[in-house]
Amino acid sequence: MQLTVSGHHIDITDALRQHVSDKFQKLQRHIDHITNIEVTLTVEKEIHKAEANLHISGANIFASSESNDMYSGIDNLADKLDRQIIKHKEKHRGR
Repeated sequence: MQLTVSGHHIDITDALRQHVSDKFQKLQRHIDHITNIEVTLTVEKEIHKAEANLHISGANIFASSESNDMYSGIDNLADKLDRQIIKHKEKHRGR
């Protein structure tokens, strides 16, 4: 799994990069075929935005989250991606 973290109007610190990495490692418990994850962290005035594009075999999954705190935005983003991965996995299991 290749993880790319980029920032828009924000400097990506080691703590932010480590938090993103820890949260996205948990996504692999549901599916092993994650090839690439692109995470973009953005700050616009007081709104912290986190977006992720997840490439897995057979699909691309996108999610975004907005919050007043970047860390809680990353947590919400990981939860959204987790639900989408489970939904995608169950779709293919039924076929």
